[in-house]
Amino acid sequence: MSGSECLENPPALVSGGNSGNVLQIASLNSYVSGNTDSKVALLFISNIHGYGVPKFRKLADKVASAGYYVVAPDFFHGDPITPETPISDWLKNHGPVEAVEPAKLVIKALKEKGITKIGAAGFCWGGKVAVELAKEDDIQVAALLHPSFVTLDDIKGVKVPTAILGAEIDNKAPPELVKEFELALQAKLEVDHFVKIYGGVSHGWTVRYKDEDAEEVSSAQEAHEDLVGWFNKHLDPNYSII
Repeated sequence: MSGSECLENPPALVSGGNSGNVLQIASLNSYVSGNTDSKVALLFISNIHGYGVPKFRKLADKVASAGYYVVAPDFFHGDPITPETPISDWLKNHGPVEAVEPAKLVIKALKEKGITKIGAAGFCWGGKVAVELAKEDDIQVAALLHPSFVTLDDIKGVKVPTAILGAEIDNKAPPELVKEFELALQAKLEVDHFVKIYGGVSHGWTVRYKDEDAEEVSSAQEAHEDLVGWFNKHLDPNYSII
């Protein structure tokens, strides 16, 4: 598979500026943000650049500020993609399906600490992990942001409310495929869904937007608000539809 879209505009891995901490959960280092007493958690599953990306953590902080306890595990064990590593080689050791069981262990650990509701947000690579979790009762709601590796059969198998946030310019999840995903979700009358394609942006833009591109930044912020709104709808007991 070509990974050029995933490698474009690589993140600058500068430290600082985030409000969370790194803790070990189910043997995985995890970036956590938000109220540790919250009974509602969100599992953030990163793209191939890993859980240390500042904009990814910034989004985790933003979502946490809405009242959630956000947990972003390091499913790559300190080995995110680097410019020197062919993505095909890297994926041999970091397939998204192989991360599903570790994700379930994190979910189990969260429930053991008193969490009663859990949602999952998967970004690019993480979208495949999130959709696999959505096929079972491990989580209550899922969101896939510009997902990679997700198939139509995956979408047909989801059992929980599922949102898909897609980019207009995306070879991993092109608009035509996202439309097929939407039709499959519409056919599942018992499963709520939210599908949106954001115009003028490329694969990965929600956490790899260019700061100097005002339209891209605005679109990313719109997607971030949609993400919070989606989780509020299904996880926040104070949410009401107007």
